[in-house]
Amino acid sequence: MKTFKMREMSAVELKQKMSDLREELFNLRFASATRALDNPLRMRQIRREIATIETILREDERKIRPLGAGSTRTAAEEKK
Repeated sequence: MKTFKMREMSAVELKQKMSDLREELFNLRFASATRALDNPLRMRQIRREIATIETILREDERKIRPLGAGSTRTAAEEKK
């Protein structure tokens, strides 16, 4: 998920998404120990998404960039 879309989510939604991602990461780690994964790069993607969510939540907590403040991106940038 793109960062600008995550910034539009509420804190509750972000925490739920992070919980889901952590559970998926746990399952992938368990699966990687027992068999080969179909997409081993998914583990890296999940770790990065979790880090992004934690950063967004911390920015909101410190009032650096409040959640749901809208995107500062233009329509052309969002198409990329």
